[in-house]
Amino acid sequence: MNLNAPTARENCSCIYSKRHLVRARTRNLPMAVLWLFVFCAFPSASRAQVPVYEVTPVESTTKFGVDSSVPIKGTFDKWEASMKFSSMDVRSAVLEIEIQADSVNTGSGLINRKLKSKDFFDEKDSPTITFRSTKVVQTGPNTFDLEGNFTIRGVTKIEKLTLTDNGKGSTSGSIDGTMAFDRKDYGMNKSIPLVKIASRVEVNVSLKWKRISGPPPVFQQ
Repeated sequence: MNLNAPTARENCSCIYSKRHLVRARTRNLPMAVLWLFVFCAFPSASRAQVPVYEVTPVESTTKFGVDSSVPIKGTFDKWEASMKFSSMDVRSAVLEIEIQADSVNTGSGLINRKLKSKDFFDEKDSPTITFRSTKVVQTGPNTFDLEGNFTIRGVTKIEKLTLTDNGKGSTSGSIDGTMAFDRKDYGMNKSIPLVKIASRVEVNVSLKWKRISGPPPVFQQ
């Protein structure tokens, strides 16, 4: 006789326990499926509360100017920009602008070619001019200072873009900004023949935006 063999009562108890466990798991399955559906069907509260903006380049402009003996002002015809928020706080915004250096347009073929050359934009080796904000400081009810990484000719330095937002709380509007930098800090030390050029370059952006989803960002003032 095997004294270690389970008795009939023990076998019945074991079978009952397994059946009870299966029933318990099966009973809980619909509720688990329901919660999974709810989680997938509805975005989290934090995601739903983030404003989503879209910049429309067709209605926007990127311009620059520099004091010189012959006025040098121009635009860039090819560029793109984006504004992304990580929370409802307006200060969480990240503004990115990417410009195609070879799209410079001053209205003068001679000046355009000089600006694209190695003496200035060096567009063959550095085809893009970029700005990416790293810090947003609200300075007034609708004004901001954006510090960020500005890159031109492959050289990156921190510059400040001063912005005014037009359209607070609405679904569309614009931001107008100005940034000034010293061209010689980026290796643009040459000049254009017969033209005296100042070191200070001013960049002006006017970006049309629309809020395509989410609530408006919360301003601090």
